[in-house]
Amino acid sequence: MSKLHPDPPYEKPLPPPGNRYMAMTGNCSDMPTFFIDTHVPLDILLEAANYRIRAVVEVLENLSMRGSIECESFILSDFALLCAIPLRDGCDVLDIIKRRMR
Repeated sequence: MSKLHPDPPYEKPLPPPGNRYMAMTGNCSDMPTFFIDTHVPLDILLEAANYRIRAVVEVLENLSMRGSIECESFILSDFALLCAIPLRDGCDVLDIIKRRMR
């Protein structure tokens, strides 16, 4: 049986030169894992932002058309987080578009 060795300590990566990749603000720790390629054509970035924001809008519109919805507060908290993540991602992409259009 081979002996197990612990992983070496993780070193935080340095940002790449030219800031091509921007860490998304929705990363759940200080060690970013999700990035946006800031050099993607603007129409593709806009499509990505639009997709995420509209997905949340459609869910919220669907809920608003229902009658009363009863649930526990922790379920509402989870649901709010579920909506906030793609909205934040979409806003991050819109920030890149705004910066590039200047």
